[in-house]
Amino acid sequence: MIDHIGMPVSDLAQSTEFYLKTLAPLGISIIMQVSAEQTGEGAAVGLGSKGKPFFWIGEGFHAAGKQHIHVAFAAQNRDEVDAFYRAAILAGGKNNGPPGLRPHYHANYYGAFVLDPDGNNVEAVCHAPA
Repeated sequence: MIDHIGMPVSDLAQSTEFYLKTLAPLGISIIMQVSAEQTGEGAAVGLGSKGKPFFWIGEGFHAAGKQHIHVAFAAQNRDEVDAFYRAAILAGGKNNGPPGLRPHYHANYYGAFVLDPDGNNVEAVCHAPA
């Protein structure tokens, strides 16, 4: 199951306003915002519902001038996140963040990130406590 997806935008403020208005009828609003310092790339806005951001827009979801997407797959536990990371690296993926806690998202956010052959950021994440 997909946990969340992120896409690049050229103007974060303008896109945030657009998506807030567009997604409001679906009960989707801003759940979280993170800074460029926290992401290591660019500021991002997480939209979702019931306290869970599942649609992210951001300034920095790109590499070397090319825009890429970010998709995160839900893992049942941290061992699955670790196994995903090992399998992705063995399959030729490039490290974009080894398995570990990302407390700037929330206390139990345990994820691993790899770049696929096209530079897309693929993640496995577990939200459960250890």
